[in-house]
Amino acid sequence: MGYDLERFVGYVNEGLLCCVCRDVLERPLQAPCEHAYCSSCISTWLVHHHSCPEDRLPLDVGSLKPLYRYMRNDLNRLQIRCVNAAQGCEVVCSLESLHSHEDECEFAFISCANTGCPVQVERRGLEAHLSECSFRSRECPNGCGHTLLSIDQSQHNCVAELRTEVEMLRVEMLCKVEEVRREMESRLDSQRRHMVQKESQLKNEVEELKVKSRKITYEQKTLKTVASFPRSGYPSVRLCSAERNCKNNNKRNPLKLHLRLYMLQLIKS
Repeated sequence: MGYDLERFVGYVNEGLLCCVCRDVLERPLQAPCEHAYCSSCISTWLVHHHSCPEDRLPLDVGSLKPLYRYMRNDLNRLQIRCVNAAQGCEVVCSLESLHSHEDECEFAFISCANTGCPVQVERRGLEAHLSECSFRSRECPNGCGHTLLSIDQSQHNCVAELRTEVEMLRVEMLCKVEEVRREMESRLDSQRRHMVQKESQLKNEVEELKVKSRKITYEQKTLKTVASFPRSGYPSVRLCSAERNCKNNNKRNPLKLHLRLYMLQLIKS
């Protein structure tokens, strides 16, 4: 919707009127056919139509452009009364500076700054209202530190309020302690599982080392036994055919021969 034509002082060119609402253009846009509209008016129109509301030529949102500069200048120079004229504001300003004035107008109604207060007062009377507002707050005069609303002051009990605050702090502390306890238990469980896995891994490694140690000990004993054999002959034992074959195949390596013969003797015994 545009600006109400009756708010303007002096002549308003018809070309500065919206083709939809017939009020003075607000945030204007222009069609290729040079008809102008309020931004909100033409957006609503094009939801249900696809043509210019004035001459019915095809039109869509993508073809809308800003108003010509000379028309925009003429629009900004129009003199308009403040929207709060009914409350007593007599200011007449250019359309270009209207929003700046209305943001600071002493006759504008604004909401009370106190939380919970539903009252709206003129800006010029806000200070007086705040001084007597039932929702204004101040610190307890008895020194308990609580902020009180004027309507609650007669019912305020410092001891009860402090007890309630202490209880809330106690509950909050217990919740935090419980949260920390759960977190620590979770971490301990994780570390415990890791240690169990590590212990199992170390046990397996120890068993492997024991097996290797026994194997090395056995090999050492075998080598000592073989090394004790006389170089000129072998133990006086009766050789089977397998032993004789082993002896014949290993004549070039006496140490290996001694070892294999000893192993065969152990198997037989």
